[in-house]
Amino acid sequence: MTGFLGGISGVFRGLRDFFARVRTAVYGPGSDEPRAPGAKAKGRHNIFEAAAAHVAACAEEDDERSAETAEWVSPEALAFGINELACRAVIALARERGESPRTVARDLLNLPVA
Repeated sequence: MTGFLGGISGVFRGLRDFFARVRTAVYGPGSDEPRAPGAKAKGRHNIFEAAAAHVAACAEEDDERSAETAEWVSPEALAFGINELACRAVIALARERGESPRTVARDLLNLPVA
């Protein structure tokens, strides 16, 4: 019985945390005013903005800008955004070249053909 009650407690804790995150996303931290849909909280960036700016800064070898953009979102979110950007770039290059994404990815990394 204790395991069952612990499970129910975990479910409600998860729901509470979920709705707390939704509230923060809608109202913004420490705010009672809802934001317009699609509007960013002051000084906040989404993961795709951060990833694009970070990758561009790295490509331009701008260490200062790269360090700044890495602070915009959590490291996990930045990694996700960079991964998504890489996937989309490889797909776009593969379509442009008429090759498979695997071939393009290996070529970009100077890996031998598999």
